[in-house]
Amino acid sequence: MFWLYIILGTAAGIGVFLFFNWLMGYRKGHIQMDFDERYMNHQAYIEAISEELRDRGYKDVHYKGDHVFIVDGKAYVFFERNVPMGGVPLQRTILKPQK
Repeated sequence: MFWLYIILGTAAGIGVFLFFNWLMGYRKGHIQMDFDERYMNHQAYIEAISEELRDRGYKDVHYKGDHVFIVDGKAYVFFERNVPMGGVPLQRTILKPQK
């Protein structure tokens, strides 16, 4: 019975870890970014995303509207996640390839 608890606990821990990674956007083709400051103004947020993408080496970055960016010819939908990290909310931006 003891080994069953260890196996179930390990499986649950791995499941939580994988779910958290999925939730935070750690997937193939996704672009994740965290900012030092929090953006409440949508236009300032879009400009910060565009600037960060250019700083990362993406040449052609355009905001198409409706949460869609065109990055080097590929369409990405952006969304944000707010996750508490050490008691401070972290604003994570995830750009997901559009299908």
